[in-house]
Amino acid sequence: MKETIVALLEDALETLKQQGTLPAETAPTIKVDPTKDKAHGDYATNLALMLAKPAGQKPRDLAEALVAALPASDAVAKVEIAGPGFVNFFAATDAAAQVVRQVLDAGDAFGRSLTGQGRKVQVEFVSANPTGPLHVGHGRGAAIGDCLCRLLEATGHDVTREFYYNDAGAQIANLALSVQARAKDIEPDSDAWPADGYRGDYIVEVARDYLAGQTVHADDRHVTAKGDPDDLEAIREFAVAWLRREQDLDLKAFGVEFDVYFLESSLYQEGKVEATVERLIAGGHTYEQDGALWLRTTDFGDDKDRVMRKSDGSYTYFLPDVAYHLDKWQRGFTTVINEQGADHHSTVTRVRAGLQALEAGIPQGWPDYVLHQMVMVTRSGVEVKLSKRAGSYVTVRDLIEEVGRDATRFFLAARRADSQLTFDIDLARSQSNDNPVYYVQYAHARVCSMARKAESDGLPFDADLAMVSLARLDADQEKALMNRLARFPEVVTHAAAAREPQQVAQYLLDLAADFHTCYNAVKVMVEDDELRNARLALGLATRQVLRNGLDLMGVSAPEEM
Repeated sequence: MKETIVALLEDALETLKQQGTLPAETAPTIKVDPTKDKAHGDYATNLALMLAKPAGQKPRDLAEALVAALPASDAVAKVEIAGPGFVNFFAATDAAAQVVRQVLDAGDAFGRSLTGQGRKVQVEFVSANPTGPLHVGHGRGAAIGDCLCRLLEATGHDVTREFYYNDAGAQIANLALSVQARAKDIEPDSDAWPADGYRGDYIVEVARDYLAGQTVHADDRHVTAKGDPDDLEAIREFAVAWLRREQDLDLKAFGVEFDVYFLESSLYQEGKVEATVERLIAGGHTYEQDGALWLRTTDFGDDKDRVMRKSDGSYTYFLPDVAYHLDKWQRGFTTVINEQGADHHSTVTRVRAGLQALEAGIPQGWPDYVLHQMVMVTRSGVEVKLSKRAGSYVTVRDLIEEVGRDATRFFLAARRADSQLTFDIDLARSQSNDNPVYYVQYAHARVCSMARKAESDGLPFDADLAMVSLARLDADQEKALMNRLARFPEVVTHAAAAREPQQVAQYLLDLAADFHTCYNAVKVMVEDDELRNARLALGLATRQVLRNGLDLMGVSAPEEM
């Protein structure tokens, strides 16, 4: 319907240009939006207000000329001018109802498109250090990142999901020392405990399995423990593999999979970090100061220059990040999206500056970033801070065990990434309309129940009769529901382009609200065969769109609740 109105307005503009009412070079972006108040029609445009100045007319006068130039259309029942020059369109029932046919014909494909034209996109998300179980912040990144990948795939992109393992550096050294201490029966409250050691119960489990000579099967390696508490390198290798397997299990429980697991250590082993340093030096963008090697990132928009190699010869995290992103570019990913925590905000400018300094043809502003804010978990109104197993934070597995995968995923992805999130365990567990995921899933289950009722009453859905009876769907609540269904493809396209999965979550809540309102206002199981089947068709179309939207969120669509 929206596309039809845009086409009608385009024709009207051409007529006004031919008449001399508008300049011939007029080429506005036509904006048509759903109305908030149905008394003002189904869709509205501010086109007359936008063009009044170049046309040299009052907005309302131009609106009248625009309406007069509109071609006749069976899709539009009425057009009205409101306020200073808004044009409101009332959809004809027959035209609005055709979305029901479109949804049922397209099925799982409704809402999907080829706008991405097969373009390669790499999405890096989670990318947790293999030093402990995934915490709830990682969970938010996993939910947003996976939903974003689903949206990009739904809009025709060729998506690669990538997890970057920081398996080198000081934190991994601390992990090995912590496991070694536990293997030697040293407790965290002992003076001999490593200064920056990890204290969670999982360290005890790693040490126990190491001493027992266990074999760990991680995604790309199989490591058998030597059992020697004095062999720190063997402990490090085993502990990293053990935590990688642990995180794999967390992700599997969360329904998240990756195409590529990239190891930070491989950048060193393959000489890519050193090659990056040499390239930056050769480009004349570095200097020595106080025994350290610096990069002039201020030449590329950073607020200060950055150390690449410290005076002790070790590299800062900044340098392997630049080397890693150069590798992404060289792998052919012209579009890269990094979904990370807001604590990575300071790295955005310096990584982009480092990439520009390489003079490798990488465009400014590459890669893209989606940064999520912190998550606070509450129970009974009180913040939950500790997990005994992790030692100092709430894990993803804690939440999944408490409220289930569906609620965890929906809650973590249903808010803008840049907004702080309070995860209310009590709300997520409740079976009430206040629980957003329950509210949406219940709408789906309600349609399933309606279809079962029709079958049990000996009045199964007759698709052919329904399709010729769609014009009977003329109640205000039915029209509102159909208009909502028609917006789904646009929501998917816009959410993918804006990198905002929460737009789909909000749409699903609005769709569920429209359905529940319609269900309560309009009786479906009536004796009139035409009307009953038309209303069943509307319900089934709603069920299909709910299922399609929930799938984009990685959430199930239950048939019974």
